[in-house]
Amino acid sequence: MKELTKAEDQIMQILWKLKKAFVNDIMDHLPAPKPAYNTVSTIVRILETKGFVDHKAYGKTHEYFPLIAKDKYTRFYLNNMMKGHFEGSLHNLVSFFANENKLSVNEIDELMKHLKEIKKEKQ
Repeated sequence: MKELTKAEDQIMQILWKLKKAFVNDIMDHLPAPKPAYNTVSTIVRILETKGFVDHKAYGKTHEYFPLIAKDKYTRFYLNNMMKGHFEGSLHNLVSFFANENKLSVNEIDELMKHLKEIKKEKQ
């Protein structure tokens, strides 16, 4: 699996939300200023080439749908980010975000509580 560009990710977020869509449907969900129809169409075809999207043809019109689930791509993306920026360490990742986002004591306590619940589930 390849990492998506920012534009490709934006289109995929819409397709994951809508489940299936024509290019006009995707256009309707893009923020202003909207790119040209041909630009969106090209990005969708690139996503198809990369194996993220497929289509059902209705004459000359195509309805696109995701082939890769959002959670599968999210896992892939976060694992790559963790390996590339945090030496593969979840500890380094969490520490970075805790410091960068200036988490309050209450937020850290909530995070710890959540992690303890996950630990109990795994035992």
